[in-house]
Amino acid sequence: MILTYRVLTTLLYPLFCLLIYLRKILKKEDQKRFKEKIYVSYFDVIKKNNSKLIWFHAASIGELKSIIPLIEQLNLKDTNLKFLITTTTLSSGNLASIALRQFNNVYHRYFPLDVPFLIDKFLLQWKPDKIFLVDSEVWPNLILKAKEYKISIALINARLTSKSFHRWMIFPSVAKRIFDIFDLCLCANSETKNKLEKLKLKNIYFKGNIKLFSKIEDTKSNQVNDKILSKKRFWFAASTHKGEDIFCLKTHLRIKKQFKDIKTIIAPRHIERSNNIKVLSQKLGLNVQILKKNESISENKEIIIVNYFGALQNYFKHAISVFIGKSILSELQHEGGQNPIEAAKHNCKIYHGPYVYNFEEIYEIFKKKNISKQINNHYELSDNLITDLKKSYEKNNKISESIRQLGDQTLVDTMKHINNFIYNDAS
Repeated sequence: MILTYRVLTTLLYPLFCLLIYLRKILKKEDQKRFKEKIYVSYFDVIKKNNSKLIWFHAASIGELKSIIPLIEQLNLKDTNLKFLITTTTLSSGNLASIALRQFNNVYHRYFPLDVPFLIDKFLLQWKPDKIFLVDSEVWPNLILKAKEYKISIALINARLTSKSFHRWMIFPSVAKRIFDIFDLCLCANSETKNKLEKLKLKNIYFKGNIKLFSKIEDTKSNQVNDKILSKKRFWFAASTHKGEDIFCLKTHLRIKKQFKDIKTIIAPRHIERSNNIKVLSQKLGLNVQILKKNESISENKEIIIVNYFGALQNYFKHAISVFIGKSILSELQHEGGQNPIEAAKHNCKIYHGPYVYNFEEIYEIFKKKNISKQINNHYELSDNLITDLKKSYEKNNKISESIRQLGDQTLVDTMKHINNFIYNDAS
């Protein structure tokens, strides 16, 4: 089966290249750097000299944010380290250009396709000393090549959904062979730990979700919008997916019966959907604005669609009530849920649908601490939001303190294992 995967990924390489070019045309890839994914000549390797090179692969925005505190801690311990950070998505690449500026020893590249000859050249040219794959980034060719070149590799914040685990278990011997290569597995939840233990792997631990210790970004919205958001009545729908737009707009229409001046701010997970949301809003007779970076929110618009990257914290810091997307669609019940931690760190009251598989344990913690509440339809959400809006409600600053304490402990526990992995000591 492994041989089949290797042969197929090699044979399909020309098709993969065409798909990347198509995505580039559709503006789903970095217009200048997309070739890093498919051509060896664009790897743009930096020589590490005598430094130890640590490679983190963090596919998307949430994973990228979660590893920054790890890099900070490692830099405190050892000033002779270099870091290679690879990501996959356009949004994470855009964020990396901003978030990694604080470091002078970190290089960002797009992750090459998991094709044998590309991975082989990438490893031979960059020569990483240690590799960390974050979350569910399990790439067989990379993992096998790491073993071939005797490069230690770890899986951190590992997440295996039931669906993906069942797929792996169709070929249990293959799953065992691939996952057994990992020298360390730090799991994001106890369910993943239990699944990996069934494969009788070594060095499996659950110390908490590393996204708990990602820092609140220090970027600010423009002064005009800070003023508007601090004075206007609004609620915020964050990281929404296709199919949740009508849910948010129906919620808005019900709230509008109570509060004529209500604004609904929607930040779609994929900003290329902004025009579709605008059309849907207009069909319902709603005044809508697609908000680009550094633009001011219009006074006479009631639906504001955020159309730029890295915007969430600008609205979390002012919002009292937030709906976190990818949670109301039944077809996503086995992979639903977006990260609610950033909203909690901004002391927001969080609402979510019933499908939060990816963050079940986080939401269980939040539920016990009265940070989040499940809603099942737009009637329930609008009723709760109306109640919030009727109150002279202020942010509960105890929320962020509670999350900070959880994050600090998770970071300490996680760093013990990471230091041991990198330095082979117990520090």
